[in-house]
Amino acid sequence: MIRSITRPKPAEEVDRLLDDAGRVFVIGCGTCTTLTKTGGLEEVAAEVKRLTEAGRLVTGSVVLPVACDELTAEALAEHGDAINMADAVLVMSCAFGVQTVARQLVKTVVPFQDTLFIGKEKGRLLFDEICQQCGDCILGETGGVCPVVSCHKGLVNGPCGGTNAGKCEIDADKDCAWTLIYERLEKLGKLDLMRRLQPPRNHQVEPRPGKIRLSA
Repeated sequence: MIRSITRPKPAEEVDRLLDDAGRVFVIGCGTCTTLTKTGGLEEVAAEVKRLTEAGRLVTGSVVLPVACDELTAEALAEHGDAINMADAVLVMSCAFGVQTVARQLVKTVVPFQDTLFIGKEKGRLLFDEICQQCGDCILGETGGVCPVVSCHKGLVNGPCGGTNAGKCEIDADKDCAWTLIYERLEKLGKLDLMRRLQPPRNHQVEPRPGKIRLSA
């Protein structure tokens, strides 16, 4: 299961971003942050309690099914009165959800989280980064293992000198990405791909902000 992985900001930063907003409406997300336990029903209730105890008036709260999709506008409309009474809206979703909510409202919108990466669930509440969305994919030459995110150093031309018994020198509990690539290519009978020199990375394949029109 793929999710946007988030980490709650320190309470002090959230309070600073809310500034003098005495009345706050709180929004959670029923998908990514519910799964990662950073913005689901329990977490929204806990933040409402914290804000209330800090002297702020919470005008209402809701956990949207998917904070980042286009149905968000309809969901927000159902809570229009409570949102209008608020000085600010605190969004406990990933950055995609925060921006989606902000586009629908003429209201101060504050993120509760820092969005870290796109991750794949590996175990209960354990996620591994799988894609940096770099726009220059080499998975076809690395056996489907991405060295840009799987290697601590982001090396795209083979292992460094610090790999030891298949483990990373930076994190001894982490498999060396290039050992995984070697093993995968060996099984596929394509070890020759490791001899191919990858050119220097283009770190801005698509100029920012990214915008693209796909052909029909």
